[in-house]
Order: sequence, then structure tokens, then C-alpha cells
Amino acid sequence: MEILGIDIGGSGIKGAPVNIITGELMAERYRIPTPQPSVPTAIAEVVAKLVTHFNWQGPIGCAFPAVIKQGVVYTAANIDSAWLGINGAKLIEETTGCPTTLLNDADAAGIAEMTFGAGKKHSGMVIIHTFGTGIGSAIFINRQLVPNTEFGHMDIRGKEAEHRASDGVRSQKDLSWKQWAKRVNEFLERMEALFWPDLFIIGGGVSKKHEKFLPLLQTLTPIVPAHLLNQAGIIGAALAAANGLKVAGEIKPDNLLDLES
Repeated sequence: MEILGIDIGGSGIKGAPVNIITGELMAERYRIPTPQPSVPTAIAEVVAKLVTHFNWQGPIGCAFPAVIKQGVVYTAANIDSAWLGINGAKLIEETTGCPTTLLNDADAAGIAEMTFGAGKKHSGMVIIHTFGTGIGSAIFINRQLVPNTEFGHMDIRGKEAEHRASDGVRSQKDLSWKQWAKRVNEFLERMEALFWPDLFIIGGGVSKKHEKFLPLLQTLTPIVPAHLLNQAGIIGAALAAANGLKVAGEIKPDNLLDLES
């Protein structure tokens, strides 16, 4: 079975049909720049363009950079504040005509990594961090997602963690890999003190350069790079939509995580 997965980001909105049994993209990923300002109607219209591009009919999953509860947007750190309080799932569904599942983008990436990527064989407590414009987080306890954790906004030295240690900050401040790794390590040490995880998975765009900074990190917790890179959000969004169908009894794939609907 295929489901259209869409990853809504600050600079681009990308999507592709996903085989939810294998995790493979069934067509080349298609990307449209994120409209500015990124107001709800403009984002929904871009999603509709992706649906049209793939001539898609059926359910879609959308990864979104915010806290999402029952389809409603609760934060707006990296998107337009007009999203606050909007039922994003309903808006996109009305705009596209496709049943829509909306979830936090780091949660989507985590779902993908735990199902098909670096966390596939791991139980216990696994924490995925995505380093990009900000810092996303996803926590799994015995393969069960704890949604909307948003630890990138945790305070470190009087600033939000993502304002010190995101890949965006590394680029803006032209930090060396050693300088940036020191900041990342400080963030991960805080996470270790709070949770004592069994595994860290480092994702986001910077994960494709993991050989430049992972050896510089000094954590008690084993740490590995994500496997799915910039496809993780798309795959995880499709899997989340598939999980909704699983709960509804429409599909029963064995490899899907037991996520809450």
C-alpha cells in the first residue's frame, strides 16, 4: 500500500508516495519552496500542488514544524504565528480533498528511523534529534512514541538550545565542526542527565556530514547517525497516516510502530 508523505519545512515543502511496507519512495521526491509568509492558506495550497503533481487520491500524512494535538497547531517557533490554534489537518484536508494526518516533524522523522532506519532493532529509550534550522526531538520508550517533546526549546545558558546548537546557528556563525560539536555535546549532556537514554540518533540535514562531528561528541550514551536523511520526514508522515488506517481497521501491516492515533 502507498500513502503520500509530505514534509513541511521552513524553506521547502517536499513529498513523495511511500510504500509503507518497505519504506521506499515510489516516485522521485518533489519539492516546492515554502511560501513567505508561511500563513495557513498558502501552505495548504502548496500541499495541494504536491497532491496534484502526483495525481494523488487517498490519505496523506504531513510532517509539520510545531506541536500538534489532534490536528491542531499549538506552537509557531519556526512558522507564521497565524497557525496558532488552527486545525491544520482539517484545513489541508479541505484544500486537497484528501484525508490528512498532521504530526510534529521530528516525531515523523523518528517514526521513520525507528521503523526502517537506525532505530529499527532498538528498544529501551531511544532519542532522535534532528539538527537543521532548529533542533527537533522525538523520544521512544520501548518503541512507543512520546509526542511533541520539542527539547530544542529547552533553556541552556539563557538561550533556547536551538539558538545555540542548531545547524542553522553553525552556518550563521561560521562555527568550526569542533566549536559546534562542543555546543551539541552540552545539549546532549543535558538530555542524558534528564533521561539516561539507551541510544541517541542524530538526524536532520547535517547527518549526511556525520563523520565531521560525531567523533567529536563525548556522550555516555551510544550515538549513531540517522539512515534516512532528508527522506525521513516524508516516510514518517506516511507511516503516521498508515497507522491511523491501521487503528481504523483498514490495513494491518506488521511492521508499523504501535503509535497512538
